Amino acid sequence: MRYERKYRVEDLGLAPARQAIRNHPASFRPLFPDRQVNNIYFDTPNLTAYHENVQGIAQRKKYRVRWYGTGPIIQPRLEVKIKDNQLGDKQSTAVQNFDWRSLSTLQREVQQHAGNFAVLRPTLVNAYQRAYYATPNGRFRLTLDWNLRYFSLYTGRQFTRFNLRDESVVLELKYEAIHEADVDRIRQFLPFRQTKSSKYVTGMNLLGQLY
Repeated sequence: MRYERKYRVEDLGLAPARQAIRNHPASFRPLFPDRQVNNIYFDTPNLTAYHENVQGIAQRKKYRVRWYGTGPIIQPRLEVKIKDNQLGDKQSTAVQNFDWRSLSTLQREVQQHAGNFAVLRPTLVNAYQRAYYATPNGRFRLTLDWNLRYFSLYTGRQFTRFNLRDESVVLELKYEAIHEADVDRIRQFLPFRQTKSSKYVTGMNLLGQLY
């Protein structure tokens, strides 16, 4: 299990956030090249995952299919994010390649993995650019996300184009629970306020899909 400390930074921009990471005394360095992250989130018809997050339910799950890059959808993976109070874990499983005309096939595959846990349907697509950083010893990682874009599958069944943007920048500090005692030395040099930040919740709120 690991911690994911999130910092939603508004009205600042990408360059100052990158500079703060470069100036950090822990010597964060790029882990590998920046890339685009794409997600399809799945939820129940009553948006159980959304409401549990908003209400702060301590133990919850979130289902998403993730792939990388801007070309055809290849090597997608189903990720089940597991939250247990402040700690989190992720289970990842390969799913078949798909296109936007075969979401029903993808939905059935996701449902097979979910079993009887819940009836799931695709609700939201998002994409963003991500940069990856790590300390030299690899104990602490930072991701920096920007150019966040969203499209609703809650009302539209096939993706056409992203129709809403979030101008914020999101940082996430990630580390295993065994390193919690050392994290203050990292956090005190991040000039941002820690926040609760879920891209799924943000996207659903911005798109106004809740009834």
